[in-house]
Amino acid sequence: MANKLYVGGIPYTTTDDSLKQHFSQAGTVTSSTIITDKMSGRSRGFGFIEMSTDEEAQKAVEMFNGKDFEGRTLTVNEARPMSDRPPRRGGPSRGGWNG
Repeated sequence: MANKLYVGGIPYTTTDDSLKQHFSQAGTVTSSTIITDKMSGRSRGFGFIEMSTDEEAQKAVEMFNGKDFEGRTLTVNEARPMSDRPPRRGGPSRGGWNG
């Protein structure tokens, strides 16, 4: 198992520091990042935790996956590497009619 974990179901009021503190119960947390919306700055409800060892990452998954954290149930599993994605389509209209 890799030592970088995906964490879903994070309450919108949770901070990077409180998430890091919670996961430190499983071992040494080397980084904690909650993903935020670029426009509003609001949490998107998921993030990533990096543990110092694979063993600590496995322990964190066992301790926290499916468990309550600040009123929400966490999903914790190994983070998948970012894959190349096709360009996004759609978005705001630039005027005109595409008929």
